[in-house]
Amino acid sequence: MTDKTQYLLELIKRNVKAYIANPKTKAVMVTGSVAEGLCDEYSDCDVMLYYDELPSLQELLLSRQQNHGAELIEILGEPKEGAFGETFFVNGVECQFAHATIAQWEKEISSVLEEFDIQSPIIKGMSGTLVAIPLYGETLIEQWKAKVANYPDGLAQKMVEHYLKFFPIWGIQSKLANRDTTLWYHQILVESAQNLLGVLSGLNRLYYSTFQFKRMSRFIEQMKIAPENLASRLEGLFRYPASFAVNELEALVRETVELVEIHMQGVNTFEARRRLGWRQQPWKLEQLDQ
Repeated sequence: MTDKTQYLLELIKRNVKAYIANPKTKAVMVTGSVAEGLCDEYSDCDVMLYYDELPSLQELLLSRQQNHGAELIEILGEPKEGAFGETFFVNGVECQFAHATIAQWEKEISSVLEEFDIQSPIIKGMSGTLVAIPLYGETLIEQWKAKVANYPDGLAQKMVEHYLKFFPIWGIQSKLANRDTTLWYHQILVESAQNLLGVLSGLNRLYYSTFQFKRMSRFIEQMKIAPENLASRLEGLFRYPASFAVNELEALVRETVELVEIHMQGVNTFEARRRLGWRQQPWKLEQLDQ
């Protein structure tokens, strides 16, 4: 554990004491860069707190007041929906404390694991749960960790099918070169890279969300099923000329489709494969019949 990670962990432990003192609090865990041991001087503190009944805003105010003059920045979400967050600064460090009822959290977990809601923002929280450091209510947190670690086959297939969509930009590169398409071109690259990661996450039973996706190389290191040198090749899509990048994207799509056909044969890859190798041809001026 680095010095910066240790510092933030100790800061969190100090700050959560006031929250744990509230009898409504049933579990507290640290997620994010602190839990992963990847902190630098810009890192914030991500903390999840769980209750049978959410604390009132007045109770949260009292907790912050005990934390050496914590400065509230904002409250996000609606407590009446069973979960909300508060952001505040302590010692110059941004702290993001998320508050949820146990019932709401378990409902959200079920929406992913049982209903296969792969677009739920809670997927990011589920990924964080696997690496989280329990600070209070460890038994409850370990039960959640075990449940989240059991990645269903149905969820894996839903992930693959959802993200197995690629616009064949490699086939229109000549056309793009003659048009002012900078924003659209990069949008397609971003969406294609995200879709590649989504497909491969399903194959590897990894929780993946495009929301504030960070530390791509570290994420890819967890993949046992992936094209060779995936991280550097994805980075290269945004560094090399379009004439090279679109062909590299096509190669990555082809290799990923092949991996799906090997490891998840129940998925129909026809549409994803259909335009591999395709190139749009220009039309020519010809004499029109009168």
